[in-house]
Amino acid sequence: MSSIDTSAPVLVTGATGYVAGWVVKALLDAGATVHAAVRDPDNAEKLAHLVNLAANAPGEIKFFKADLLDEGSFAEAMAGCRIVFHTASPFTSKITDPQKDLVDPALNGTRNVLEEANRQDSVERVVVTSSCAAIYGDNADLADAPGGVLTEEIWNTSSSLDHVAYSYSKTVAERAAWEIATAQDRWRLVVVNPSFVLGPALQPRPTSESFSLMKGFGDGTFKTGAPRIGIGTVDVRDLAVAHMRAGFLPDAEGRHIISNEETDFLGLADKLRDTYGADYPLPKGPIPKWLAWLVGPMLNPMTTRKYIARNVDIEWHADNSKGVEKLGMTYRPLKETLEDMFAFMIEAGFFKRG
Repeated sequence: MSSIDTSAPVLVTGATGYVAGWVVKALLDAGATVHAAVRDPDNAEKLAHLVNLAANAPGEIKFFKADLLDEGSFAEAMAGCRIVFHTASPFTSKITDPQKDLVDPALNGTRNVLEEANRQDSVERVVVTSSCAAIYGDNADLADAPGGVLTEEIWNTSSSLDHVAYSYSKTVAERAAWEIATAQDRWRLVVVNPSFVLGPALQPRPTSESFSLMKGFGDGTFKTGAPRIGIGTVDVRDLAVAHMRAGFLPDAEGRHIISNEETDFLGLADKLRDTYGADYPLPKGPIPKWLAWLVGPMLNPMTTRKYIARNVDIEWHADNSKGVEKLGMTYRPLKETLEDMFAFMIEAGFFKRG
């Protein structure tokens, strides 16, 4: 996009997040005034990277206190904003209560943000960061998709509080977004559905689950092998571009699968091997499905045997043509994404050399 209308401020929820940081950067670089909704506007350490971004960009950033679970807490941040980017939603395996840790913030947060958009006459568009997880729950679900390929017409019906709770949280949150959006006609909802997000972060210690997986490649966790769980991948910087286009292109509408190369967990390691294989204990081969079934739950309680049965050794395929055609998406090579991410993690001290 050559230029965007920056005459009104824009809101970014969860502004300190992994994806949100790159969205904020893109907005600031375009000259926008960003209203950044965060839990604690006084936490200088957590906001430092965003302050630095604004200092080196033509745009301006203003911080507002807001909580996903507090009804009405986004009112001040959203006042006067024409576009709302709702990126805030937890993505972590470190949970004790799926309802409280994942579903409540995702679902109630989406409701709170979009119901506030109903109250703010300035809002013309809301962009929600959903996920391909709202389209499918397990790779086995692709057997029921037309031609074995996911499209924007499909919804996840296999996830629940007890099975792939993260995917369930993204599904119920996006469904709620569409319910609220279709009940009014003043503002437009546009949704981006990224696959597995990878690439460097802007904050020094990102908490996205993407980094937990990559850490396992560098610290030896997967040294004996990595499971062949089929995934789609997208660079976080390309995903930020998708958000910008979803927010500012006049004709953007509906859901958009934002995904580039299709691979699996071992395939990710293979892309890193030329550059980092001599210094880090990257997995050298696949872990057999029977072994993953046996030891997976012991390594990670969230990795259930049902999950392993329905995902390991099953390919993943999605049709990304709508994002390419309607949002003009192009994607950088996965190898570049992974090498940039790994270099960032080394610099940030995620792991020591093996």
